[in-house]
Amino acid sequence: MNIKSLLLGSAAALIAVSGARAADAVVVAEPEPAEYVKICDVYGAGYFYIPGTETCLRIGGYVRYDIGAGKVNGLTDVNDRSDPGSLNDTFYKHARFTLKTWTGQETELGTLKTYTETRFNWETQVDAANYAVAAGRGVSLNFAWIQLGGFRVGKDESAWVTFSGYAGNVIDDSLVGYGGDFDTGVVQYYFDAGNGFSAVVSLEDGAGVNTVDSYIPHVVGGVKYTQGWGSISATGVYDSVWEEWGAKVRLDVNATNELSLFAMANYGTDDNINHNSFKNWDGNWALFGGGTYKFNEKTSFNAQVSYDEGKSLGVAANIAYDIVPGFTIIGEVDYVNRKAFTDSQGLVVRAADSDGFGGILRFQRSF
Repeated sequence: MNIKSLLLGSAAALIAVSGARAADAVVVAEPEPAEYVKICDVYGAGYFYIPGTETCLRIGGYVRYDIGAGKVNGLTDVNDRSDPGSLNDTFYKHARFTLKTWTGQETELGTLKTYTETRFNWETQVDAANYAVAAGRGVSLNFAWIQLGGFRVGKDESAWVTFSGYAGNVIDDSLVGYGGDFDTGVVQYYFDAGNGFSAVVSLEDGAGVNTVDSYIPHVVGGVKYTQGWGSISATGVYDSVWEEWGAKVRLDVNATNELSLFAMANYGTDDNINHNSFKNWDGNWALFGGGTYKFNEKTSFNAQVSYDEGKSLGVAANIAYDIVPGFTIIGEVDYVNRKAFTDSQGLVVRAADSDGFGGILRFQRSF
């Protein structure tokens, strides 16, 4: 009886041990998080590898809504429906969704890049009866270029504007024009000499208003020197259609950690009765200046003053506030004064003086 009990007890113990081991064998470890895209940090934040390729892609853009009022930023001389017998200013409203893409890939000939920017717009417009109406303004492809090393080709903005930089950090930076038509097709080369020196040569679309298309492109060239204190640049342009030319110099200074300043002087010829695709200010010369002061990480003050030979004056100032990262509100006030102007060829560009104030409130979510 004792032997039987011993055998039964041993069998039970073996069964228990085997059961425990069997139970341990079927325990499944927690799965590791799946990586659906592989991060690419070569070209900065936000890039990821397109699956199955060595190309890095970044997708971004912004959603914007502007509310403008006054003779500068609002619709002027629009019938007020509450008082059809009078002509009053009204609000101008503009919404935009912008989609941007960037790609980058390393090759034996240097970095291969692309950039695209497509804008979808809606805004208040004036109808045939001079009433303010809501209407879409369509879709525009603002950028679509390819760059290999320093060579770039495609749809871009003129190097006359982009190489030296836009006028300032205000919304209405063109109260006095500083660049003519920005949009163009380009074949250009950027050269980085190191030690802060860079240069550009750009061949751009040569079609002009009221002319047949030209096989001869406009030519833009520029040099720049950049250091920690800021930069200085000089840019020249030749308009092949009107056979005019222009030049500009610009100085940017980082005065302190909080304050940055800029000054720019433009000159352009207009021997062909005020025709120069790159000059949209009155007279031959125009001056621009302004700056940005950062009160803190969220709030900045931006201002710009512009003046040309025709005595046109533009003043713009705003406060920009980042409510949260990626969401900014900008409140801006603008003033413009334009004098009657007759150009050097005797053409009346503006028959009478005009001036006006305006304001604009912008909401923008960037991503």
